[in-house]
Amino acid sequence: MKVVVVGSGPNGLAAAITLARAGAEVVVLEAEAVPGGGVRTLDLHLAEGLRHDLCSAVHPLAWASPFFAEFDLPARGVQLLAPEVSFAHPLDGGRAAVAYRDLSETAAGLGPSGRAWMRLFAPLVERWPLLVGNLLSDMRRLHGPLRPGTLATLARFGIGAVRQGGVLPALREEAAALFGGVAAHSMGRLPSLPAAGVGLMLATLGHTPGGWPIPHGGSGTIVAAMIWDLETHGGRLFTETRVETHRDLPPADAYVFDTTPSHVARVFEDQLRPRSRRRLLAFRHGAGVAKVDFVLSGPVPWTHADVARAGTVHVAGTPAQMAAAEADVARGRHAERPVCLVSDPAVADPSRAVGGLRPLWSYAHVPAGSPGDVTADVTAQIERFAPGFRDVVLASRCIPAAQMAQHNANYVGGDIAGGAMSLRQVAARPAASWDPYAVSGLDGVYLCSASTPPGPGVHGMGGLGAARSLLRRFSQRVPDLSPDQREAAIRGRGL
Repeated sequence: MKVVVVGSGPNGLAAAITLARAGAEVVVLEAEAVPGGGVRTLDLHLAEGLRHDLCSAVHPLAWASPFFAEFDLPARGVQLLAPEVSFAHPLDGGRAAVAYRDLSETAAGLGPSGRAWMRLFAPLVERWPLLVGNLLSDMRRLHGPLRPGTLATLARFGIGAVRQGGVLPALREEAAALFGGVAAHSMGRLPSLPAAGVGLMLATLGHTPGGWPIPHGGSGTIVAAMIWDLETHGGRLFTETRVETHRDLPPADAYVFDTTPSHVARVFEDQLRPRSRRRLLAFRHGAGVAKVDFVLSGPVPWTHADVARAGTVHVAGTPAQMAAAEADVARGRHAERPVCLVSDPAVADPSRAVGGLRPLWSYAHVPAGSPGDVTADVTAQIERFAPGFRDVVLASRCIPAAQMAQHNANYVGGDIAGGAMSLRQVAARPAASWDPYAVSGLDGVYLCSASTPPGPGVHGMGGLGAARSLLRRFSQRVPDLSPDQREAAIRGRGL
């Protein structure tokens, strides 16, 4: 069996690895010069020797997802460094809400609202593997055997999502701000049910042993480990190879696309039935982000000391300010004080600092397709909670939302989530179908990107799901993904 995978993001590589280990002849075609999609670490030429994470920088799902748990990145030399403070949310007046990996310490630091945080997360943290396994499934079936406590845990999650989604009373004060920053990863209105679901899962992982880790040496080490495994099992990867029409595809028994649904519709435009094409083109993209990379002469001078210990900082103000900013973006307007995400990788990985300089990774939520440079807005937001920040900035570069797709075609209009995280598109992603990975109307064509379940994130589960679907079609079993003797032999020979 020969399979062509289009796109070398983590989902495309997860599909390719799974299929190659099952014995398929696998070829991966990547449009860009550097593989990895949303997981690349590059020299942006802002300072000599300094490397920046081009897209994603912090990876709670790179150790917690079922795919990566079995694939075992640490066994393959990828060091996932988890700060003691998973994420933090600075507030005016020198205050801050801080999520430590230790749940009890977090609750104690949240004052009167700490009890509610503990009640909400303690049961979820206790059963986090069960929770994550189901939330990162194909959204059609229960993940794993039905055991005592499974439905109770999922029910707790559902009730928590309803409460934090705004239907019933939610968290208060500092706890509300802390949760809101995590929920904002959904790239949509706050509060909402999809945002609450995203926030609950990610915040739960922040209180587990793996926390919110930063890979030693940058995100690109994850992709390097995946490509090594693929090639060890006979797979081949070709960069700078664009697929615009079906004529660009080599002959194969099946095709797996780590792309947007609209890209599949364009590639097979003259082969799709009108109804199937409409279904693909009906998939909606959401709001965008504008990326700003900084070069700093020292750490960010956060007013609150524990914010400086966090691998991830949500710079967004109060819950009301966050809600107003996201509402502006949803209406197509730039927020005066946008929701920003900031990560200083040298907090967890001192090797990222070179010659006294360190990279700072950030983005701001903006309307889809915005051409605006948000460097001044992001700088002002950070300066608000870290007076003197401007004094440590030596260089910066902004990629507006309108240009995000130039280095990753899946980021349409700056939508890094691979599609709007609406209730409908969470439940039926990319469309209502029992097999969300098989492309309706195209025999042997599969979709595995963030536009499929379980959605955005560096988890590999979309690729695993598509590979499983394809292997079922050919009556083949899903292979073991853990490091095997073949890899050990190659490593032992120093190859």
